[in-house]
Amino acid sequence: MTALGFLYPGHSAEDDYPRIEQLLGSDIRLDLVHTDIGEDAHRVDALREMGAPHRLAKGVEQLRLAGAEAVVWACTSGGFVHGWEGAQEQVRALATTAGMPASSTSFAFVHAAREVGAGRVAVAATYPDDVAALFAGFLRAGGVEVAGVHGAGIVTAAEVGTWGEAEVFGLARAADAPDAGAILLPDTALHTAAFLPALEKEFGKPVLTANQVTVWEALRLTDRRVNAPGLGILFTREPIVQV
Repeated sequence: MTALGFLYPGHSAEDDYPRIEQLLGSDIRLDLVHTDIGEDAHRVDALREMGAPHRLAKGVEQLRLAGAEAVVWACTSGGFVHGWEGAQEQVRALATTAGMPASSTSFAFVHAAREVGAGRVAVAATYPDDVAALFAGFLRAGGVEVAGVHGAGIVTAAEVGTWGEAEVFGLARAADAPDAGAILLPDTALHTAAFLPALEKEFGKPVLTANQVTVWEALRLTDRRVNAPGLGILFTREPIVQV
């Protein structure tokens, strides 16, 4: 049994994780601990506070006691708002506190884009435009070109968590570009795990979503390889990229 640990902010789309665990169909357990988000706002100052070290540290002990072998900060915006260097420092501090390999969803997107061979991507963000632009800048800092960015202007994770299949497809459709090798949906508050094969069939390219890449990143940290077509093209490519 491989136990993977996730620090998930608040309550929005956490039910993606038991769904993903089921689709993995292997001896893998996903352990989720909810962190205190403070103010629920897709605003730079609130997002910086959401990913503050003391907020993340509070959940680490629970994951350690559960036997987690790696931990991922499952909040894209709470990582990339710190910039590339700041997000690296955030992950280093988390690894030191947890005493195990650590990463974040922001870095998961960069690694996953490389894994599926997408050097140029389209960003379909629920965020306001200024926050979506910061994510695009983070991707570029990681060597991923951005064909275009569409921001839906949603201010709270709570509202994003109410979105269903129609809204997810509409968001991806608004962002897609002919020269994009993949479409990225970077919000862990967005339910996407049930829609991955249908999304990729609709758009004819890899679709990378926040909770999907977060779990894949945890598997990468533990050097596990799982073939799970129900989780999209990302989970059918081997070996998993080593960075």
